[in-house]
Amino acid sequence: MTTVVDRLRGDATVFSVEFFPPRDAADEEILWRSIRELEPYDPAYMSITYGAGGSSRDGTVRSIARVATETTLVPMAHLTAVGHSVAELRHVIGSYAAVGVRNILALRGDPPGDPYGEWVPHPNGLNYAEELVELVRSLGDFCVGVSAFPYGHPRSADLDTDTLHLVRKFRAGADFAIAQLFFEPEDFLRLRDRVAAAGCEALLIPGIMPLTTPRTLRKTIELSGASAPSALLNRLEPLTDDPKAFRAEGLDAVTELCERLIAEGVPDLHFYTFNRSKATRELVSRLGLVPARA
Repeated sequence: MTTVVDRLRGDATVFSVEFFPPRDAADEEILWRSIRELEPYDPAYMSITYGAGGSSRDGTVRSIARVATETTLVPMAHLTAVGHSVAELRHVIGSYAAVGVRNILALRGDPPGDPYGEWVPHPNGLNYAEELVELVRSLGDFCVGVSAFPYGHPRSADLDTDTLHLVRKFRAGADFAIAQLFFEPEDFLRLRDRVAAAGCEALLIPGIMPLTTPRTLRKTIELSGASAPSALLNRLEPLTDDPKAFRAEGLDAVTELCERLIAEGVPDLHFYTFNRSKATRELVSRLGLVPARA
């Protein structure tokens, strides 16, 4: 099966998409409608998240297996160390390998219930994402991704320390990193510069949230761990009670962000879809990332 790195070898920027596992039959129908709508757009890869503490493990494995066997898409499975023994992690990795999945995003993960709560490792588990990278690498010919934090991980003392943690993940065997959400292109570009200054030639991918509703704006603020810049809030907050206008202005803002990143030579734009395809399809069309046959 093709790897994420294989799909990012060209000179032009491509795009990828992220989904979460369905909770019930209705969610599954929505998920698969979105997957089928995006499939003709030929994303470089698609990923499915993994709930805190493995809460959605079975759904992730099942959905990834179906993508691998029933679509033309390149799947990437998420995996977190939270709440798992090494034996359990080996089992999940084996489950991915059994359906032909070669791409894994290796994450330490957040404590279940409170992402900012105290980290309590499983007594027979792992403490750090770099250990999970090493484990995945030891079990087969996998392409391994990790997370990166433009504003620094909440538990890092400062940006320099956070950069060293990221570099260690690359040196443990990670092939690429997907950056958590951010607001301005400079936030991602500074991360790229910090990693380069640390002597690491790394494949860094920006994570992008289509800003279509006030909820997606709030989610971006929450996941980024940073305050939104006043310029963005001044554009969007006056439109909170006008869904159509908010969506239009939000997509304009995200388009501008993506255009700057493309101009700076990023290899891939990784879109968080909320299991819906429309906004992502609009953005990639605006940005000229759609193959001729789509």
